[in-house]
Amino acid sequence: GPCTECSCSSGRETDKDTSNTKKKENGDRAFIPKIFFGTRTHKQISQITRELKRTAYSSVPMTILSSRDHTCIHPVVSSSGSNRNEMCVELLEAKHGKSCLYYHGVHKLSEHHALQSAHRMYQAWDIEDLVSLGKKLRACAYFAARELMVGADIVFCPYNYLLDPQIRESMEINLKGQVVILDEAHNIEDCARESVSYGVTESQLKAAREELDFMVNNNIRQKDHKPLRAVCCSLT
Repeated sequence: GPCTECSCSSGRETDKDTSNTKKKENGDRAFIPKIFFGTRTHKQISQITRELKRTAYSSVPMTILSSRDHTCIHPVVSSSGSNRNEMCVELLEAKHGKSCLYYHGVHKLSEHHALQSAHRMYQAWDIEDLVSLGKKLRACAYFAARELMVGADIVFCPYNYLLDPQIRESMEINLKGQVVILDEAHNIEDCARESVSYGVTESQLKAAREELDFMVNNNIRQKDHKPLRAVCCSLT
């Protein structure tokens, strides 16, 4: 049956203060925290959204944050190998005189979902549904998912979107005051280690050492470059 502890059971706001509405921002506007639901794989997100469809909260505004590998629909970029991020940025900056047609259609996709949500016409969706609709509307699913985050009550994403500070910054994710749920949290330690780890090859170390040698020998910020050279030497 409907829950009785919050205003959603009656479809209107109650006069009772709850933990959700005690915080205020921008004057009289109530601060309602988002739910960030982190999983290990995109397949698990698909399973969770499928279960969400079966609940009374299926029409709650939501979004799924994912990489360009899963959401890019540009025919050239999506068919490329490992440099999709770089190619996308080049198109956005129109470096070669061409911009991304799909990026300029983002509003068609985000407004489509926002409108359906406002009229409670849709059910929870998966990233494949968003990509399919993006192809139909010729609109970028990657940036549409990011725009939908603004009005979403629940945001699904892989662990590293919540744990990696660089990804959080690039995706404009602010976790302060929000609700964070981590599925299968025993995997968090490995994911956290990966987020602050970096792999280099021996040839990269040698190249770095040669550049640092040049800097030191030419009296360029020796105080900074000598310790770095020492690290490269010890690792090689």
